[in-house]
Amino acid sequence: MMAAEEKTLVEILEEHNPIDLAKYINYVSAPQAGAIATFSGTTRDTFEGKVVLELRYEAYTPMAIRYLKSICSSARSSWNLHSIAVAHRLGPVPVGETSVFIAISSVHRIDALDACKYVIDELKATVPIWKKEVLANGEVWKENSEFLERRLELGKKDGDCCGKKVEAEVHDKKGCCGTKVKVNEEGIANNSTGHEGSGEVE
Repeated sequence: MMAAEEKTLVEILEEHNPIDLAKYINYVSAPQAGAIATFSGTTRDTFEGKVVLELRYEAYTPMAIRYLKSICSSARSSWNLHSIAVAHRLGPVPVGETSVFIAISSVHRIDALDACKYVIDELKATVPIWKKEVLANGEVWKENSEFLERRLELGKKDGDCCGKKVEAEVHDKKGCCGTKVKVNEEGIANNSTGHEGSGEVE
């Protein structure tokens, strides 16, 4: 029987190396796994009405790998998982191509599904990978909404963030579609529940 560490594969792929989805699905496949949940984050062609040509990713790779391994370890402590594979591309990722891929196997689907959502949410909130959107009319570095939410959650300790009152709830790590935090123009966080949108990387 392999140790948990041996059943976790984390890779940061250098520029111009597409993610081989089949490689990671095969890695987590096992006779005892009745479920494989996957998430594929792809570059979409528009953002807020602007034409997107490609996304470009940069990372502090050694720290990004450490964070990802820690996230995978946390997922294992919360759910009964067999294998985990996480891959993230660096450099340019054209429209329609995958920038991040997660595959998780488990005996039962609920563990794999919830853990997959947890891993992508934590990746976007904490891992030092930065995204630049290359638009038809310019470029802009983007901060993940999950990263902003996490900052708000950390700032709520005193009930005040950046001089504005903030109310936020920590995501329910065990539920697939937990509470969401949205911040309006005044910086006030509003909680809502519901399903995630499509599987696109923000």
